Amino acid sequence: MKGFIFDLDGTIYLDEEMIEGAADAILALKRRGDKVIFLTNKSIATRQSYLKKLNRMGIQASIDEIINSNFITAKYLGENIGENEKVYVIGEPPLFEELVEQNIEITDDPKNARFVVVGWDRNFDYNKLNTAFQAWKYGAKVIATNPDRTCPIKDGEIPDCGAIIGAIEGATGQRIDMVTGKPSKLMANYVVDKLLKLPPENCYMVGDRIETDILMGNEAGLNSVLVMTGITTEEILASSPHKPKYVLKSVKEILTL
Repeated sequence: MKGFIFDLDGTIYLDEEMIEGAADAILALKRRGDKVIFLTNKSIATRQSYLKKLNRMGIQASIDEIINSNFITAKYLGENIGENEKVYVIGEPPLFEELVEQNIEITDDPKNARFVVVGWDRNFDYNKLNTAFQAWKYGAKVIATNPDRTCPIKDGEIPDCGAIIGAIEGATGQRIDMVTGKPSKLMANYVVDKLLKLPPENCYMVGDRIETDILMGNEAGLNSVLVMTGITTEEILASSPHKPKYVLKSVKEILTL
């Protein structure tokens, strides 16, 4: 049995358009007995919304097969935050919902924040930046759902959480304390150990982005598989120090491995 971990945006679909052959490839893997997990860094949607989208596009999945960076962030905080400690959040409703589900207390007062949680926020502004900065000055740790600078869309790409991290690091002059989503070992270990329950060498990380998907796969001892349907171009691949074990034109070739 093998385990396949698939990124979503740029790997399985672009916006509302399925990558050709993706649904058939996923179905074939499941029919031969392999395990499949969908893993996304995107923090502006809920796991339930990803489930509905995949089902609508013809990929049958269960909620347990879908993990996003919000879920991993909330799990981490649930295990590491102290009693009565609170977090200040930059993000959109799905991130707030996931944190509340894990009973994480949220505050807008920088003096009361033990953590600053940074996700993709399309309404990010100077006031949010300043609140995060003040919380940091009061000793809060800054953690981010994901480091992606951009998100692939059908006609190009748009700024993602990494751009907001850049603003915060520009203000503090320091790197943030941690990233919980790809390429973190926190996310890799949860998926491989808790969900797939397979040796890393039997698992494949399939994605379109070298600095998240491929880096996480390499560092976690997984078989890294780059698909050329999203962010990464031939030029980016040639110049990157992080090389995938396999390169495919698209996910529909996954059965050739």
